[in-house]
Amino acid sequence: MNETIRLTQFSPGAGCGCKIAPRDLEEILKNSRSSKIFENLLVGNDSKDDAAVYDIGEGKAIISTTDFFTPIVDDPYNFGRISATNAISDIYAMGGKPIMAIAILGWPLDKIPAQVASEVISGARSVCDLAGIPLAGGHSISSADPIFGLAVTGIAPVEKIRRNNSAVEGAVLFLTKPLGIGLVSTAEKFGIVREEDRIVALNLMTTLNKAGEALSEIEGVVAMTDVTGFGLMGHLIEMADGSGLKAVIEYEKVPRIKGTQYYIEKECIPGGTGRNYNSYSKKISPLTANQRALLCDPQTSGGLLIAVTPDGIAETEELAKKEGFPLHCIGRLQKREGKFVVEVV
Repeated sequence: MNETIRLTQFSPGAGCGCKIAPRDLEEILKNSRSSKIFENLLVGNDSKDDAAVYDIGEGKAIISTTDFFTPIVDDPYNFGRISATNAISDIYAMGGKPIMAIAILGWPLDKIPAQVASEVISGARSVCDLAGIPLAGGHSISSADPIFGLAVTGIAPVEKIRRNNSAVEGAVLFLTKPLGIGLVSTAEKFGIVREEDRIVALNLMTTLNKAGEALSEIEGVVAMTDVTGFGLMGHLIEMADGSGLKAVIEYEKVPRIKGTQYYIEKECIPGGTGRNYNSYSKKISPLTANQRALLCDPQTSGGLLIAVTPDGIAETEELAKKEGFPLHCIGRLQKREGKFVVEVV
């Protein structure tokens, strides 16, 4: 029965492409701030970071995050793997170590059998096993569309926490995974994806960003975030704007999945790309259509975006070589001048 079910047919927005656009999210959250001050809350809503961080004393902090979305692939087991990898990434992006996860499941049992949901859970559990953490429980509801994700708890020494708004002038920007996942995923939804590109995207989306924990040990790594639904431009704006700086990106150095231009020409542009661009276009220099399609492409379980001081580059590159993860230099951070937060050259 499962072979006849294409999960992406039940998905109004693929993976992180179903996220609410940055501008709309700001509107939703603008009146939600508490007047009460929580002194132990080190990272909350204000910095738009990847996870919340709470100081529990003795130099330790708890990291808490949640992430869920509608199907980005047709295979239920892989949907679970991708969702879990994506959610756990937020802990790594803060420089932390994940310690436990619980599942979030919304399922239309009138459309899709319970057996398919079971395969989703199995896929998620396999990734939790790889991360060395238990999938310890969860919550489920009946919903019109299939939804799955995790709430994840992590831990880290307070001094090892890496925020997205703590970059410094002169820092160099690195990216660990290529862009284009949204384009390939949309092509799969349209039924025109090339098998070699589908496999590349799947491998990227199911690769844990474990490097984040090790990167937090490097003093020169001053800021870090993961690239997900807001696209590279959205998460880079959060980093640069939050740090009071300007980012300059060299477009040709930005890594991309080999087939991205093919899918741009086939107009496999996720709806989230336009929503992203419209939300922050005033903060970035003018983009060509191709640049917009790639740089604003919503990523699901994308790579780490890392700001490294010049004296920390050698150690960062040595770690990447030792641990075997890609490291692409894409630009730099400089003093804020002019009206743009990000300039693409």
